[in-house]
Parts: sequence; structure tokens; C-alpha cells
Amino acid sequence: MSDFLELAKTRRSVRTFDGNPVPASIIDELKSYANSITNPYGINVRFEFLIGDENKLSSPVIFGEKMYIAALMEPGKNAEEAYGYAFQDLLMKAHEMGLGTVWIGGTMPRDKFEKASNIASDEVMPCMSPIGVAAKSMSMKESLMRKGVKADKRFDFDKLFFIDSFESGLTEQKAEELGLQKALEAVRVAPSAVNKQPWRVVVIGDMAHFYVKHDRGYDNGKYDLQKIDLGIALYNFESQLKSEGKAPNIEEADPGIALPNDIEYIVSYRI
Repeated sequence: MSDFLELAKTRRSVRTFDGNPVPASIIDELKSYANSITNPYGINVRFEFLIGDENKLSSPVIFGEKMYIAALMEPGKNAEEAYGYAFQDLLMKAHEMGLGTVWIGGTMPRDKFEKASNIASDEVMPCMSPIGVAAKSMSMKESLMRKGVKADKRFDFDKLFFIDSFESGLTEQKAEELGLQKALEAVRVAPSAVNKQPWRVVVIGDMAHFYVKHDRGYDNGKYDLQKIDLGIALYNFESQLKSEGKAPNIEEADPGIALPNDIEYIVSYRI
């Protein structure tokens, strides 16, 4: 794999498409790739490719799209993290193939998407994404939406990543010395719901401990969108390390450090 971070930096959320369907050969390649996707938790995440016109699907914040990908899962322990990891894998593959996507978790007629996906009684469909070629210019609505959530902005490195405890911010220079600067930067540039960037990472020795900083309004009792965001972060972190020839191991290894309010431990990587 070439340097994953460079690929991640070139991806943006696309809401304005050129209005043309994606060639069937490309969709077939994506479907084949989707069937090969795994995640660190071994939890099944199911993907459905949906043609908009056939299923009368649309979203008020997307323009010119012809097809969507819906992702479904059964709720349970670590299901959100597995979901975010797996769906991010597929969307990054689509980006690598020159296609535009965007995570959509709310602004859609959910009942129509669930019906088109043949959702089972024990499944949920937290998110979907349109898929297609990005238009040459954004719609006015898309431009305003990106401005509203500061889509091109990210928190400073040492506000997201820490060393030994949450009291000591991790500098990029120190992260580089530890061999983690690129992997953590891949986390920093990842997409998240309303660009909240809820991931926090504390590096202690040879372990990188991942946490979620909860905000109100993202957990509906069936799934937590911010834990899905953590799954996205895990995928980006792991993919960058693998692109460097490293073999990170994921494990539950809560270090038991003091936590600020609204912070919850998720999982760790041995690096």
C-alpha cells in the first residue's frame, strides 16, 4: 500500500455530483471489494448498493447523485466501531477509484432507505453515502454547509492527542520521534459527524489508547454516531501504520488513567 495519509488528505465529503451513473464495471468492482471487507471485531457489516430512481431515494442535501451505498449492522458491543471501520474502508476504496462520497447519518428519508435495503428486524442502518463523480463545482447549499461545520478545519494536534495522561498534549515532533505522527495525522483528517472530531488518543509506552469525547444528541439508544466516528479513526490509524510496513495489534487494554468529563475508553493499539 502506498502512503495512506496522502490518500486520506485528498478525500473530502462530496454532496454535488455530475449527474451521470457510475459505470457498471466500477460498481461491480466495488461490490466485490465490499464483500472482502473485515474489521478488527469480526462483526458483520452489510452493504447495499441502491439505485436512486428505482427506489425513489433522495436527500435534501445531495445533488446529482444516481446511486447510494447503505451500510447495516446488528447493534451490540463494539458494533458501532466495527461499522465505522468497515464503511470507511469501502468509502476510501471508492475515493481511490476516483469517486465521491459523503457520510450521511440524518438528512435522508430513513424509512425509504431502510426499506430499499431490505433491513431485517434485528438490524439498524445508521448511515448511507451517495456515490458518483463529483461535479466540477459545488452547489451553493453544499458550500454553505461546509462553511457551517468548518469542514476544512481540524483541532490542533496536541488537543486531540496526548502522552501518558490527558494533561500532557502530544506534539507533532514527539509523535514523529515515536513513529506515530503520520498515523495520528490520518486520524486528525478523518471525517466525523458535524466535524465534531470526537476521537482522543493517549500514547503510553508502546500503546495508543483510543477514547471518545461524547457530545449530546449522537446516541439514539440503538447506536452512537460518535462511536461510529471512532471506528473511522481506527481504520485510518491502522491503515497508515500498515502502509508504513508496521503490524499494529488491537486489544482491550484500558490503562485506567484519570478521564475528563464525557470521555470514554474505546480500545487500544499495541504499536
